[in-house]
Amino acid sequence: MPDKEPRTELDERYSDERATAVPWSQAVTRLAEAELYWLTTVRPDARPHVTPLIGVWTDGALHFCTGPEERKAKNLRANPHVILTTGCNALHEGFDLVVEGEAARVTDSGRLRELAAAWEAKYGAEWHFDVSDGAFVNPDAGEALVFAVPPRTAFGFGKGGYSQTRWLFS
Repeated sequence: MPDKEPRTELDERYSDERATAVPWSQAVTRLAEAELYWLTTVRPDARPHVTPLIGVWTDGALHFCTGPEERKAKNLRANPHVILTTGCNALHEGFDLVVEGEAARVTDSGRLRELAAAWEAKYGAEWHFDVSDGAFVNPDAGEALVFAVPPRTAFGFGKGGYSQTRWLFS
């Protein structure tokens, strides 16, 4: 999945008068550098489920993994629509990002090996994964399913000079 250049819009209703739209390339840098993301999935009874997790941005998508019997995996079997967020908890500084899309399972062994290397490069040897039967495998933690979320829509919220940028992908 190559990085696509989205349509970029500044929502002036939620932006200071001097604000400008943030380029997608800056959002991608922040997504790639983030250490923690919050994943929102939808339970089968339509209630939301939110959990923090780690992940990697590569080839135009955020990637995360989860055990096959964890709540988020169960939710994704019924509904692939997700939201991933990252940013900081300060009111007057920083930049928050929201990525909306559909989670698609990654099962190709070659791609999984590339992603396993990306996880370990970003988070260290503690997050080493082998690849087997279309999933990550860790001797201590067991099997983990891997998902890719290419953005459908993304939002960026600047603080300390407020701005709201929306990126729309076709």
